[in-house]
Amino acid sequence: MESPLRELAPADLRVIETLGYGTESAAPEARGFRRLARHLDRAARTCARLGIPFDRRACEAALEAAVRNALVSPPTGASLLRCRLTVDLEGRIEAGAAPAGAAPARWRVSVSESRLEPGDPWLNVKTSQRRLYEAARAGLPPGVDEVLFLNTRGEVCEGTITNVFIRRAGSPRQAPLLTPPLSSGLLPGILREELVESGAAVEEILTMEALRQAEAIFFGNSLRGLIPAEIV
Repeated sequence: MESPLRELAPADLRVIETLGYGTESAAPEARGFRRLARHLDRAARTCARLGIPFDRRACEAALEAAVRNALVSPPTGASLLRCRLTVDLEGRIEAGAAPAGAAPARWRVSVSESRLEPGDPWLNVKTSQRRLYEAARAGLPPGVDEVLFLNTRGEVCEGTITNVFIRRAGSPRQAPLLTPPLSSGLLPGILREELVESGAAVEEILTMEALRQAEAIFFGNSLRGLIPAEIV
């Protein structure tokens, strides 16, 4: 029997995972795939929800081949590759890798006028069913690096490719960061998962007022890590 989510899936749907690979130009501790096991675990969970066959070893082999191909003639000084794995509804796997390029040291973030419905099941799985996010990224104005989405209850959700974290004003540096709960309507990001499991972040419903009063705001994902940000 197909899952309810599978019945809603368009024919061209892909399960997606995006992760980093540190090349020989990276620091020794940063070389190799970043959080590979966690990414494959999430892909397996997503495929299970969609009734898609998932071959973990084949995914690993596809990613390794993509990295080898990308490293045949690597750009001078390239220390980070952006690797992308996709699995279609029939379980067919594709993978690619390319230099990630430099990211701004601090991101400027605008707030979308569109609101997310927290009960939307597609918000909790990483698939190609993300047209709203793709449109927001395609429309980024000059000087803006990311777009923040709120839900219909006015709660902070996520960016187009990032999760949101804040440090509350007056909190000690060692205090956990705050990040929205999945119930607000957002992707269970891999970096977010790691930080929550380690105790470096805890879930709390956040509003724009919380962001305005925060001592620090960060947007982050598994590829780029935590990036200091400001709302514009």
